[in-house]
Amino acid sequence: MRMTAVCLLLLLLRMQAAEPAPSEAWLAHAKIAPPMQVPSALDAWQKQRVEIRAKLNELLGDLPPRPPVSAFQVIATEDKGAYRQETIQFDNGAGEIVKGYVFVPKSATPQTKAPAILYCHWHGGQYDIGKQEMLQTNATPVAAGPALAEAGYVVLGIDATCFGERNGHGPDGPQQKGSAGEMTAAKFNLWAGRTLWGMILRDDLTALDYLCSRPEVDAKRIGVTGISMGSTRSWWIMALDDRPRAAVCVACMTRYEELIRAGMLKAHGIYYFVPGMLKHFDTEAVIALAAPRPMLFMTGDQDGGSPVDGVKHLGEIVSKVFALHGEDAKARFENTIYPGVGHVYLPEMWEKTLKWMDRWVKRP
Repeated sequence: MRMTAVCLLLLLLRMQAAEPAPSEAWLAHAKIAPPMQVPSALDAWQKQRVEIRAKLNELLGDLPPRPPVSAFQVIATEDKGAYRQETIQFDNGAGEIVKGYVFVPKSATPQTKAPAILYCHWHGGQYDIGKQEMLQTNATPVAAGPALAEAGYVVLGIDATCFGERNGHGPDGPQQKGSAGEMTAAKFNLWAGRTLWGMILRDDLTALDYLCSRPEVDAKRIGVTGISMGSTRSWWIMALDDRPRAAVCVACMTRYEELIRAGMLKAHGIYYFVPGMLKHFDTEAVIALAAPRPMLFMTGDQDGGSPVDGVKHLGEIVSKVFALHGEDAKARFENTIYPGVGHVYLPEMWEKTLKWMDRWVKRP
């Protein structure tokens, strides 16, 4: 009798193990694009690249024109010794005043133009922080703004939609803060024929416009970086705009099909999703648009929001695109996976970030 019970239990466990994940059924009944096929010739890829970028801009929605750099104002300045910290703001032309910080090394002048970094803060559910991340260690092992300024970079970062001083400034006003405000902003933008993600990137590109216009900035030496949502903002910026010279992206190197199969859609907020994207391509198509500009990705293999099989798959496809640009271009794409590491920014990652930016951005 006991053996019969044991056998039945083993049979039940085997049946449960063989049962496909719910995501497999969903995927089986959806038409998603297969992995991107990289052409064998560079000219064929360059044509494909133009088509992918056009499709991305279409999928992001009917975004309003970006405001001019004349919309920016410096509203406060503080002397911090080796650098000055400015508080800036601009009317984004979409219903909000956006604030940010600029860190300017004393060595950066209109005569001795400096390299610059567009810094993108993370999500982390920390809606009250936003641009303040550059002054804290909530996401990074050091305060990124002062550290990069002391390393010789002009640094600019802004509050993304629903973060920092924009928390509670969505269409429902202060009654909707945090994730509720983020959801409200997403709903409004969908009704307006655009996406929340598109509007976040629009503000980032507006900030890039301003950074390039600063008299003490060498517009040909600009990098972009961030962790988590900031990482995703960084590789999308590289995809949509050719001005950034290099990027460092910590975490969130995510291929969406593998994310679905892992049952980890819950790892990313509503801001992240672009309607219809998987009908056309997965994220390798976005990341590959940066080639041959240098891209460093650093991801922990225990990061649930970036399943490691997807990270490896992305690396394999994107490396082929870089290879189309010649042997020298291969070294410009690096996909580092850290064993036993989750969704964190390690001190050694920060050191690698500085070295990457010094190598690819700082040099003339």
